Amino acid sequence: MSSTAASLHSPATNAIRWSRRTWGLLITLCVVLFLDGLDVSMIGVALPSIGAELDLTTSSLQWLISGYVLGYGGLLLVGGRTADLLGRRRVFLIALAVFAAASLLGGLVSSGPLLIATRFIKGLAAAFTAPTGLSIITTNFAEGPARNKALSIYTVFGAGGYSSGLLFGGLMTGVGWRWTFLLPVPIALLALAAAWVLVPRDEPVDEGGHDLLGALSSGAAMLLLVYTVVSAPEVGWASARTVVSFVGVAVLLAAFLTIERRIAHPLVRLGILRKATLVRASLAIVAVGGSYFSWQFIVTLFLQDGLGWTPLELALALLPIGLMVALSAVFSDKLVDRFGTGPIIAVTLAVMAVGYLLFTIGLDTTPSYLGMLLPTLILIGIGWVGFPAINIQATSGIDDDEQGLAAGVLQTSMQVGAAIVLAVTTAIIASNAGSATSPAAVLDGFRPGLVFATAVSVAGALVAIGGLVLERRAAGRGRDDEGAAEVETELAGAA
Repeated sequence: MSSTAASLHSPATNAIRWSRRTWGLLITLCVVLFLDGLDVSMIGVALPSIGAELDLTTSSLQWLISGYVLGYGGLLLVGGRTADLLGRRRVFLIALAVFAAASLLGGLVSSGPLLIATRFIKGLAAAFTAPTGLSIITTNFAEGPARNKALSIYTVFGAGGYSSGLLFGGLMTGVGWRWTFLLPVPIALLALAAAWVLVPRDEPVDEGGHDLLGALSSGAAMLLLVYTVVSAPEVGWASARTVVSFVGVAVLLAAFLTIERRIAHPLVRLGILRKATLVRASLAIVAVGGSYFSWQFIVTLFLQDGLGWTPLELALALLPIGLMVALSAVFSDKLVDRFGTGPIIAVTLAVMAVGYLLFTIGLDTTPSYLGMLLPTLILIGIGWVGFPAINIQATSGIDDDEQGLAAGVLQTSMQVGAAIVLAVTTAIIASNAGSATSPAAVLDGFRPGLVFATAVSVAGALVAIGGLVLERRAAGRGRDDEGAAEVETELAGAA
């Protein structure tokens, strides 16, 4: 590890006094994650303009989003472990360069299939930059206050990128939809130059071999799962293609588990999946991401198509969530230091669920922004304040050589889980909204989807609360055992 990396573990770091170089490293990683979130939401706003110019059908336009998710969610697990095995700096730099090149190509092509291909390539690149960036942080910032602060800032940038993408998408689409592809290029190139200087050099993990079969089977399983889920609403959940695809996913996952149990140097040490904090964090992030993406999808369609809002009006309306996420960078790590991850996650997920519930009950064809929309946005924004705590919980207590793996598991859970929740939501509203045209009819068709998104959020809150209760009980038993041991020691001394 370089001297830069070593300095991050110094007492000064634990006192949250970082050098300019340390801040530069963190901000560089944050900018790259910001681009990942920005790219997803910014393109969503530009879809109608892209479809009009390139004469793309609705199903083709869907793949501009789904293609990115396919690459991103499909290879996150492989991306995180690859960084552990081949070197985090090397993997990060290569993936970021590919991301910049694919962004430039996307802004230049005029073919629908080529445009979709660039989105898939960008998703593949993000599948390596996201978990690698997270593992660079967790291996260079000492566990405790320093890492909590770094992860809080990092995850806030990711969530803020997604929220900001709505605003940037509205502005860039007004100039021309190609700028939604070109805008990330100079930012990515600047981040690449900064990463070349600031990311510490690290040595690959020499485990005596690489699990190529595990990488192929897990990557194929995730790719096929995401593809099946995002295409199922179009071809039908009960269609032969969907059923056969799910069977294929099951076969590939079974093969992957068999390989990991028998190989000397597995891609994924299956024991890590028994770590309770990682499992709870993964379930929490599915609830947060899945419910929010589904809610925003429905709100975007209803307010724009049903009520005639412009993309910029919608972006400005949802801006409070992005602002709350950005402001939470100031205090989210302090909340974790004081209360721990469990209480923060449980409370914020519960508040988020209340926000969705109030919105689902109160939404009508003439929604009041101050009376109904803004309170909902504030409650949902509070829910996102717990996002850094989820990342901290997932990576706490994990050895350095498996930080990339833990990050990959967590982010795979979010991407694949959110894709599944969104696909189910899409299927629900497609079967209910049908050919509805009036705002009231559209709302009636969308409301079951809102109910489903709310249910996912409530389920996540219940899991978080249940985990907190189990933690408190375990801590209580631990204190009782310590007390009993002290009594026995005192009795032995008296005897």
